[in-house]
Amino acid sequence: MSYAQTLGEIRTDLAMETHQLVAGTSGSSVPGVESYTEEKGTTKITRVIIQTPEASQALGKKPGYYVTVESPALRGRDKDELEEVAQVIAAELRTFISGFRLSDEASCLVVGLGNWNATPDALGPKVVEKILVTRHLFESAPPEKRGGLRPVCAVSPGVLGITGIETKEIVAGIVQRVKPAFLLVIDALASRSTERMGSTVQIANTGINPGSGVGNHRLGLTYESLGVPVIAVGVPTVVEARTIIHDALEQITSMGGPSMQAYRKEVIDRVLSPYFQDLIVTPKEIDVLINDIARALAGAINIALHPGVTAEEVFRYLE
Repeated sequence: MSYAQTLGEIRTDLAMETHQLVAGTSGSSVPGVESYTEEKGTTKITRVIIQTPEASQALGKKPGYYVTVESPALRGRDKDELEEVAQVIAAELRTFISGFRLSDEASCLVVGLGNWNATPDALGPKVVEKILVTRHLFESAPPEKRGGLRPVCAVSPGVLGITGIETKEIVAGIVQRVKPAFLLVIDALASRSTERMGSTVQIANTGINPGSGVGNHRLGLTYESLGVPVIAVGVPTVVEARTIIHDALEQITSMGGPSMQAYRKEVIDRVLSPYFQDLIVTPKEIDVLINDIARALAGAINIALHPGVTAEEVFRYLE
């Protein structure tokens, strides 16, 4: 039985949350899933490895490696703390890149998914604006002048409602023409916890489905669909209203069991119907939050992609 079948009223894009929910429901660990957590100062890193098709079906997530970085600094305004978290994220990204066994000069295409006209969904385009793109310079510069840079290009393909073209079709066309060694794709996600909105980054080697944060699943950007490895980077910027109501009811009624779960679902459906079944919620300060996270993520990506560039140089570039 899949996660969606057992806890259908709660949806999340974070593998760590899904694993916690399913493991909590079954009362034991999920077979075929490894999960462990470490802390670096105020930053918590949770690693989830989904190893088997059965575990994939139970969690509703593709088999692969998922890393979740949580830090309250991402929701703060402290510049130094944001840069420290960015360096932690950069180290995790380097691990993913090294797993592809590519050289430091292997080319990368950075894809910023999302709708730049909708603030909670504008993370991808905001990050792309700050990426250190070098492909156009790399091809003409002599080797001794490349200075530890990787050939990087970046694009924000927009959304289907603006372009009339599936994101996967746009990206596949670029991949076919540009032939990058790997992709790094950024998108906004949904969480089942209000505390994790804007304070969590998920990195995965499984690719991504554009629009997943608001439930509009499009054609996936994956190794299977594009023919090149894909690193997916996502930040939850929204949570479903039904999740908030569910948590509130759970606090009020500490009783468990299938009958109480069914009762909670009935109450949620009654409150949200008929017009707000798909209502999503985002923080009121989302515009500031998106800008800060975009800077931190872009800094992390620039550090990870260009081995010859220091963190100080990267953040000076982003000023």
